[in-house]
Amino acid sequence: MRAHSKSANAVLVIDVGGTHVKVLATRQREEREIPSGSNMTARKMVRDVKRVTKDWEYGRVSIGYPGPVIHGRLLHEPHNLGGGWVGFNFGKAFGCPVEVINDAAMQALGSYQGGRMLFLGLGAGLGAAMIVDGILEPMELAHLAYKNGKTYEDYVGVRGLKRLGKKNWRRHVADVVERLKDALEAEYVVLGGGNAKKIGKLPPDTRLGNNRNAFVGGFRLWKKKTKPRSSGHEEKAPARKGVA
Repeated sequence: MRAHSKSANAVLVIDVGGTHVKVLATRQREEREIPSGSNMTARKMVRDVKRVTKDWEYGRVSIGYPGPVIHGRLLHEPHNLGGGWVGFNFGKAFGCPVEVINDAAMQALGSYQGGRMLFLGLGAGLGAAMIVDGILEPMELAHLAYKNGKTYEDYVGVRGLKRLGKKNWRRHVADVVERLKDALEAEYVVLGGGNAKKIGKLPPDTRLGNNRNAFVGGFRLWKKKTKPRSSGHEEKAPARKGVA
């Protein structure tokens, strides 16, 4: 096992994306990136991560996965990556304890500042998670019906942006934010993901997230207490529900 006395509590956070896998560890200042894509299998990801972090010490791993995860179990293979993810034993592969969580939920953990927060990730699709008084609930809202026989993801994901154009896409994002905020009684909404910066004027009670909050969330996964502070890497984590 890689962990030893001076690194057992150090955490390696892995943010798995369709174009890059990003990694950061406790006490490291700069993240590192690995190109991903359709040939990125689970086994290749582990091998590549070990290669680019061979000079880092860690005894725990957090993985943000681009798909639904229940109790640490991946429910289906990723759309934009290679295969072999479902059922893969990440703990055995890394030789230390591993937490796997949906990538939107991991960024939500890193964005949380108390109360009732709805996180929406605007990327290739629509990621979603909610944290209520410190309890995290990953959510699958992307494929719910929205308009004209299409889903929320069809309108506010990257396909919607390309089909509608930026002006109409922004209008639908504002509408979706308002609908989901009201339905879920959220006090505030955080918009993350690669396309969040294209929003322009933000809807009421909404703020932009930061992709680096995924790393904050990955560090928080290993903390026991509630009420995380708003900055810093090793912060106290909300209690978790629906993740392992």
